[in-house]
Amino acid sequence: MIDKPSPFTKEQLIPQEETLEIYKHKGELFIGIPRETSYQEKRVCLTPDAVAAITAHGHRVIIESNAGKWARFSDKDYSDAGAEVTKDTKKVFSCPTILKVEPPSSEELGMINPQTTIISALQLKTQCKEYFQKLATKRITALGFEFIKDEDGSYPAVRALSEIAGTASVLIASEIMSNYSEGNGLMFGNISGVPPVEVVILGAGTVGEFAARSAVGLGANVKVFDSSLTRLRNIQTNIGRTLYTSTIQPKNLSKALRRCDVLIGAVRGKNRSPILISDEMVQTMKNGSIIIDVSIDMGGCVETSEVTTHDKPIFKKHGVIHYCVPNIPSRYARTASVSISNIFTPYLLHIAEQGGLENTLRYDKGLRNGLYFYHGILTNKSIADWFDLSYRDINLLIF
Repeated sequence: MIDKPSPFTKEQLIPQEETLEIYKHKGELFIGIPRETSYQEKRVCLTPDAVAAITAHGHRVIIESNAGKWARFSDKDYSDAGAEVTKDTKKVFSCPTILKVEPPSSEELGMINPQTTIISALQLKTQCKEYFQKLATKRITALGFEFIKDEDGSYPAVRALSEIAGTASVLIASEIMSNYSEGNGLMFGNISGVPPVEVVILGAGTVGEFAARSAVGLGANVKVFDSSLTRLRNIQTNIGRTLYTSTIQPKNLSKALRRCDVLIGAVRGKNRSPILISDEMVQTMKNGSIIIDVSIDMGGCVETSEVTTHDKPIFKKHGVIHYCVPNIPSRYARTASVSISNIFTPYLLHIAEQGGLENTLRYDKGLRNGLYFYHGILTNKSIADWFDLSYRDINLLIF
């Protein structure tokens, strides 16, 4: 009897479950981390500890020399962690995956190879139509980390940076208030026999919550205003103590402003922050009082606010000191870098574990939410509407 050749290969005869186990290959990442060149940007995406964790899994990391300088991470720290350190900027941008805090500039896009994956902030308000056309020409896949969602539907990167901005706003106000700066010599802290500092916070989101938490911890008398009763209820629950809370009613707000020493604006809007404090209301505030407008990156919620820089952060108007720096977390570069790195590292290892970004996007809705370019095709409706560009639904492209 002659044995006929089987129409199936040996591999095809293995049960399906076993086949999946045998043929599932982990992805190998090759990540480039360039030095940030945007004005006053001092953060870095990955800390040396994060790089050590990534390289321990067999992945490659190339980092530009002095990328971690402002966060006080030396080139030796990164080299010891397993990264390749180079002064050749073009070599870093030639990596298949680019990791940045700020979006790449036009010059940096010129150095990026076609079909590269970019993971960075998007910062829609600072972009132009030509930027997205360049991404399309180079068939880039791009993720905006501020749009990536967690399992519970929150935005981890936005929350982390908002926590820093909220806490920092109180620390900055305390610094300005002292005689060392231009303040009226008051001190945060519930000193016996001295009336506490009066702080008004506009907005009960993450920034408002952490500003309130820090101010209360320093002994200040805190008043929180927001248009949402749910957010006001949540802020009291999260802080774990009773606060003065109010909806935004002109009479209550005006009364609080006349008495306050510090006003922290932390109100967000869909396209622009609503102006809740008029020029006239600022004029009623005490001489030497302070406004920290954290919302300035979205236009600001105080009419008298004007964008300032870390070099010249404050100005006076109507006798009130204004601090209106858009990028507050960059002032605390190391803390902000560690916070961002904590978000990036698990995602990068997860992407590698799933066999690469393509596979991960199929099954991870939260990561897919951060995608705005896929092989040169715009997949974000907001960007398409904003710049009058055509877009495709990502769900139709990857399945």
